Amino acid sequence: MITGCLILLTSNSSDAADPEPRWWKGNLHTHSLWSDGDQFPEMIADWYRQRDYNFVALTDHNVLSEGIRWMPYNDIVKRSDDGILERYRARFGNSWVETRGEPGTPQFAIRLKPLDEFRNLVEARNQFIMIPAEEISDRSEGKPVHINATNVAEVISPTGGATVRETMQNNLRAILEHEKAHGREVLPHLNHPNFGYAVTAEDLAAVVSERFYEVYNGHPGVNQLGNATHPSVEAIWDMVNAIRRTTLNVPPLMGIATDDSHEYHGKPGSRPGRGWVMVRSRYLTPESLIRAMKQGDFYASSGVTLKDVVYDQATKELKLDIKPEKNVTFRTDFIATLQSKGTDDKQRIGQRVHSSSSLSPSYRMKGNELYVRAVVTSTQPHQDPSFKDQLQQAWTQPVGWKND
Repeated sequence: MITGCLILLTSNSSDAADPEPRWWKGNLHTHSLWSDGDQFPEMIADWYRQRDYNFVALTDHNVLSEGIRWMPYNDIVKRSDDGILERYRARFGNSWVETRGEPGTPQFAIRLKPLDEFRNLVEARNQFIMIPAEEISDRSEGKPVHINATNVAEVISPTGGATVRETMQNNLRAILEHEKAHGREVLPHLNHPNFGYAVTAEDLAAVVSERFYEVYNGHPGVNQLGNATHPSVEAIWDMVNAIRRTTLNVPPLMGIATDDSHEYHGKPGSRPGRGWVMVRSRYLTPESLIRAMKQGDFYASSGVTLKDVVYDQATKELKLDIKPEKNVTFRTDFIATLQSKGTDDKQRIGQRVHSSSSLSPSYRMKGNELYVRAVVTSTQPHQDPSFKDQLQQAWTQPVGWKND
């Protein structure tokens, strides 16, 4: 968790021998032509790089972008449009784009470049990196169970399971075994729990090896707000942590925002640029970023930028510093689950315990909170909303956990 005193961020260069921690922006959920996306992977990487992202994980379904693969041009056009090849050539050059067969015939195909081949064209030291990743896409009880694994060394096959909960546990076990076997930091996170209303709060709470989930996913079809009989994705967060904090007494679930992008040509659907994480780390490396996230030193955003987030463990105070915007105001809601006072008092899950319109809001825990987190909502509409009347937001991680 984020503890201790305020960390002063400076303009100190990351090239320094001992650089200061700084914020790095990244998306950990995106798809390319290697699975069900509609764009070449290096074009996707370049889209994010040009928009000042610092890291991106390509998370195609049950596959890594590696090896030799040719894709029929007609299949590519069906997903995208008939201008995709011209744009690809215009960006990377005729010598880079490999084709075979005669144009206009069914045999005409384009080679999909693997990550290790194209990454040197887009990566830049202390500016932008690509992280190998996979969306492990499984099913159980007729429902989708998808878990991302970021910074993997090889494909991890779906494990299956008799129930949704067992399927989650089995896939998490496979990811953790992969991490140990390869001696590398791997970040697993559960994707879109309300997609098909597949994953309940009770299931997610019980799978204690899952420490991360998507509090916001930019795909319009993932039921972000829930419905009359299902809680919103954000409400699930507090339900899970209420169970984890009391019944199970295990570490908290932390929230990530992602794009889950598939469409890159202006079509309606899951477009890029809707959700991201901001990670505070000294170095722009997969290991440094993932270690920081495992310590809770990050926040999720769909548009709001925070200059600082700090939890003072001694005073039990959560403080934020919001980057101002012209003609925009912000409301920060501090959310807590309050412990019951007796047998007749129900636990109050996900209660708003304080609101502030300050650019430097703070909340000091009073002693009856099981944890506290903050959500900042801007008056600015989302630049590319995935649901009606969406505003730009940022979510900090739960703090005040026992022994954090």
